[in-house]
Amino acid sequence: MAQADDPPRYEVGVEFSALHRGEFGGDAMEAGIGGRFTFNLNKNVALEAAGYFFPRRCLSCERNGTMSQGVGGVKAGKRFEKWGILGKARPGVLSFSQGSFNVLPFGGGGTFPFTFEVKRSTHFAADLGAVLEFYPTRRIVTRFDVGDTVIHYARRTTNFLTADPVTGLPVLVPFTFPARTTHNFQFTAGVGFRF
Repeated sequence: MAQADDPPRYEVGVEFSALHRGEFGGDAMEAGIGGRFTFNLNKNVALEAAGYFFPRRCLSCERNGTMSQGVGGVKAGKRFEKWGILGKARPGVLSFSQGSFNVLPFGGGGTFPFTFEVKRSTHFAADLGAVLEFYPTRRIVTRFDVGDTVIHYARRTTNFLTADPVTGLPVLVPFTFPARTTHNFQFTAGVGFRF
């Protein structure tokens, strides 16, 4: 039987998020919006899922296009009457709308026998960090998250177009990018309704 001071079971929230993103020659913070659903198991532990969309279309980033993020996991810590401090661990994915670029041979021949391929790329991500919550009423929660979004990029091979040093004709040269993991600062703020 739930204790009287346990929070309501369910929360839905709207959140603003800013995620650090690598660009060629620098870094940028991407602004996005999303939503969250939380299921409070008890006063100290909750399960939650969240999704965010970052609408800026970057053409000079390490992974191009817009970003979308989906995560789900556990949040645990200490809640008091008017506020709470908790940790979170939410694995999921981060997807780039134009994250994969490749040059492929075109079967028709002709003066330019190549075609360009741009595809979505999706990578494992984990949102790890701290959560500070405030409870102005029993039904309303305001929330601030800070943390590290760990993104794992798998090994991939792509073709680059270059000129043959002898003939001067265009040729494809394959290049393999090794797997790598990045750490990216993410801040989120939002308001939710508990029921």
